[in-house]
Amino acid sequence: MSIHSVKQYQAEVEKIMHYGGTKKETAIRTAFQNLLNEYAKQKGLLLIPEITIRTAKGKNVTPDGTLKDSLRQDWGYWESKDEADDINEEIRKKFAKDYPKDNILFEDSKTAVLFQSGFEKLRADMQDEEALHRIINTFINYERPEVQNFRKAIELFKQDVPKVTETLRGIIEAQAKTNKKFTAKRDEFHELCKEAINPLITVDDINEMMIQHILTADIFNTIFDEPHFHRENNIAKELEKVLDTFFTGSIRKLALGTIQHYYQAMNAAAAGIADHHEKQSF
Repeated sequence: MSIHSVKQYQAEVEKIMHYGGTKKETAIRTAFQNLLNEYAKQKGLLLIPEITIRTAKGKNVTPDGTLKDSLRQDWGYWESKDEADDINEEIRKKFAKDYPKDNILFEDSKTAVLFQSGFEKLRADMQDEEALHRIINTFINYERPEVQNFRKAIELFKQDVPKVTETLRGIIEAQAKTNKKFTAKRDEFHELCKEAINPLITVDDINEMMIQHILTADIFNTIFDEPHFHRENNIAKELEKVLDTFFTGSIRKLALGTIQHYYQAMNAAAAGIADHHEKQSF
């Protein structure tokens, strides 16, 4: 991204101030949001306004903008203030509310301040084109450690899941031949699903439901923080009873041991999502 975009932003702010006669945050912050998105494009990122996030201390905060990638991971945060405000005091207030310090850019159309890894990284006069260009590039290109871990985990997870899925199918097939308690519970569950979901559902479909449930239950429970779901939802409750006939102890450990660290990365990434719609999309 070039200095040309910065110059366009500066000209746009001057125009807004001239036509509107105001320097209020609400009047001019859209211009900076557009500038950030111009820079974000080079990394395949998008700045989304007003998304509520959950902090490490469990508080919900809503930055003016959150920098996200296509996997819905947070890369950074933006806060816009009025030029009339004391930006240092406003920063202090936000951090007192537990706003993240890993990669957050504050600006008031006069001064931009970037915090990374808990410390002030850069400060720029927003009339200085080179300085503003540098601070935005530094903000856009910072990749939080949990984002790095998540992206790596996703790529490896894609490679390993087919292997784990085949292992689970093999375990289920073996149980069907030797475990009468399993087949009895599976058949009961099959009848329930034909009644409640689709009369044409097959035993193979039931097997796939079990596999999907095994692979996703922990993630869903962590993201939505609803550990009681499986005891309250009839289908999930009965499916759990089927799995309890064989998928315990050493069998569970053997089947999921190779991908457990991926779950940890995904759960860590999801822990900061506070908005329910965002959780569903994730």
